[in-house]
Amino acid sequence: MLTSFLTDYTRYVLKGGKQYYTWMGVLSAFMLAMLYVFYLQNTEGLIVTGMTSQISDGLYLANLVFLVGVAAGAVTIVFPAYVYHHEGMHKVAVLGEMLAISAVIMVMVFVFAHMGRPDRLWHMIPPRGIYSFSSMLGWDVMVLNGYLILNFVCGFYYLWCKYTGNPVNNKWFLPLVYVAIAWALSIHTVTAFLMANNPARPMWFHSMMPIRFIATAFAAGPALIILIFLVIRKNTKFWIDDSAIKLLTTIVHFCLGIAIFLTMSEVVVELYARTEHANGLYYLMFGLHGLTGLVPWFWSSLVLMVASFVMFFMPSFRNDFARLQIPCAMAFAGIWIEKGMGLIVPGYIPTPIGEVTEYHPSFVEWLMVLGIWSFGFFILTILLKGAIGILLGEIKHGGQAAVAK
Repeated sequence: MLTSFLTDYTRYVLKGGKQYYTWMGVLSAFMLAMLYVFYLQNTEGLIVTGMTSQISDGLYLANLVFLVGVAAGAVTIVFPAYVYHHEGMHKVAVLGEMLAISAVIMVMVFVFAHMGRPDRLWHMIPPRGIYSFSSMLGWDVMVLNGYLILNFVCGFYYLWCKYTGNPVNNKWFLPLVYVAIAWALSIHTVTAFLMANNPARPMWFHSMMPIRFIATAFAAGPALIILIFLVIRKNTKFWIDDSAIKLLTTIVHFCLGIAIFLTMSEVVVELYARTEHANGLYYLMFGLHGLTGLVPWFWSSLVLMVASFVMFFMPSFRNDFARLQIPCAMAFAGIWIEKGMGLIVPGYIPTPIGEVTEYHPSFVEWLMVLGIWSFGFFILTILLKGAIGILLGEIKHGGQAAVAK
């Protein structure tokens, strides 16, 4: 029966219209470019990137941290569905699990991209690696892999039951879902601790970091989910209830407000009585010693986040799903900038000995980022297409898979 499931699933996702093949073709082209960049980095080294000895983390780690938040944000569907029994969310909970799987896979690929020696990846795997249980990095590896396994098991078990027509065994399925909900908080919390436990980096070294990470995760994740849901409603026969999208909109709005409040609180606390420990934030906002490379990034992020927060208040955007895409995309982009150029990079500027140097991502890095995101959306498209086919009853055991549209 497993063979028939895989066969029917594969047959279904391989079928589609012109738009579907064009979309997958474009993603494949960027994925090929990504493979070339991987080859370039592994033959010539990370010198082909804009990273230096002073700034050893750039776009790769920024996207890694951001995508951990996107993966955790998928719980904003699962939690209301299984804890509060929200009917609209329950219908689409498995789609959130597919997003979580794709996001964690992208995180792992960014780990490979960021490593100068991917062949030494085993050092990150406890207990044999040098980064064992005493290392926050080791814990990060464990929680991310655990979250991937939980979502894979829960998501595909649910689809398996729908495919075979068998009832879901809630005696073990629901406890596993509840564990996955709690685990979602852990993945971004541990990632935040990974950064916060760096006394030599004053911009990261504070206890507010996990709260800030969770707030931005629960704003960016649902914002992306809303955009995906609107695409699904427009291009498939699977209907997602208005109630689900409206609840996600409320979550994005609320968490975005918290994220903005935390950012402004940090600005006031650090700059009101400015010390040398605030130089990273000051450089980010206004520049230091004539160097202003990150200043436009900070202000564009703040404008995008504040503007989208205000737009969510407006019924013309909040209740019109065609226009709702605008503040969702703005919030998503603003948080993406805030997690990268607004948090990861300025943490290295100035260095612990006071050096001020700037970071400019190279073309190689941008191509790698586009390639990995394309790889992630390629996987997400396959997972969502197959899941929707099963939910619609077009993929079922003993039946002929319908032609996908």
